[in-house]
Amino acid sequence: MGFGIFLLCCNLILPLMMIGFGMVFLNHPPGKINSYYGYRTRRSMLNQNTWEFAHKYCGRLWKRIGIIMLPVLMAVSIPMLWMSETMQGVLTGILETLQILVMLGSIFLVEGALKREFDENGNPLH
Repeated sequence: MGFGIFLLCCNLILPLMMIGFGMVFLNHPPGKINSYYGYRTRRSMLNQNTWEFAHKYCGRLWKRIGIIMLPVLMAVSIPMLWMSETMQGVLTGILETLQILVMLGSIFLVEGALKREFDENGNPLH
């Protein structure tokens, strides 16, 4: 059962990180554009307006996704405690892959929002 508890913890790391970073990006985003920390894409780093918008949007999105993923993953992971270690490992691999795909998919949503709100030079469209 120790291995199953370890895998349960592994399955909850990404949603907890998304909630945590979502709250940080909402409440204490990186103030200035930098190449070390934050939501860093070509479009988000065009200017200070795109930088701030991207962090606020990404923060809200990651917080929501994490809050949704956390109970779902718990509901799926807890019954795995009574499965064989091989099955636990396989299912954890599948769950981790799906989580990473969801997190990477959020980049497309943030980039789409930036594209709707700003032109290619970072000027607001509205």
